[in-house]
Amino acid sequence: MRLFDPWPVFFKREWKRNWPFLVGFAITGTLITKLSLGLSEEEAKKSKFVQAHKR
Repeated sequence: MRLFDPWPVFFKREWKRNWPFLVGFAITGTLITKLSLGLSEEEAKKSKFVQAHKR
């Protein structure tokens, strides 16, 4: 006798509710990563934000 696996049902239901958040989070993360990796050392030294958060 096979046991009922609730995970596929759970993920299907939750995906319908949470896909806008997850897609937005992925897009935002991609943009932040792309902009951060594109920052040169000279630009980082001049940035007030980087200097304020430098340890």
